[in-house]
Amino acid sequence: MLYSEIKYLVGKEVMLELKQKYVLNGILLYLVSTIFVTYLAFENAITAETWNSLFWIILLFVAVNGISKSFMQENAARHLYYYTIASPQAIVLSKILYNLFLMAILSILAFGFFLLLMGNQVVNIPLFLLTLLLGSFGLSSVLTMVAAIASRASHNFSLMAILSFPIILPLLATLMKVSRAAMSSMDWSGLSGFLIILITINGAVVALAYLLFPYLWRD
Repeated sequence: MLYSEIKYLVGKEVMLELKQKYVLNGILLYLVSTIFVTYLAFENAITAETWNSLFWIILLFVAVNGISKSFMQENAARHLYYYTIASPQAIVLSKILYNLFLMAILSILAFGFFLLLMGNQVVNIPLFLLTLLLGSFGLSSVLTMVAAIASRASHNFSLMAILSFPIILPLLATLMKVSRAAMSSMDWSGLSGFLIILITINGAVVALAYLLFPYLWRD
């Protein structure tokens, strides 16, 4: 039952995104223009450390802009309708899965544009792509849950930024450490601890969303 609800809700998110193409186009324009301005600012004088830092900063702002609309674009009547046809667990998990799919695409596009304009600073491509996947999962789950909380507070966008910062900061710091290692060597040794931390953070956020969202939903 839960699986079928999630499947249809994810399909609904995709259909809404296709109908509102200006939203996705706006996010893509923001991503490309930000990377291009960064390229103009640094030209060819960019180090691996700067490349890594700029990449994750840009991806963070893209994630905030892209995922903040998860609950904030829905009014009270639509929330009530969803409440009558689906369980709250299915709703929050479908939002996380859809945002994961969206963030994975945006992350790959950002990586591609960085390679095209800023040059390739990554040595261990598989490790960097794994970091992108874990980072997309982490950003989508954290920001989706925080967007749900902010939507219950009169759609306060500043509240979303404040609540997400304490969780995203350790996540982002760990992601930057792993990606920095991917830019220096092909060696995977010594990174298992960081990868476990990323998986643990992602799992904990999804578990909290699954357990706590029903209480938030009833409010």
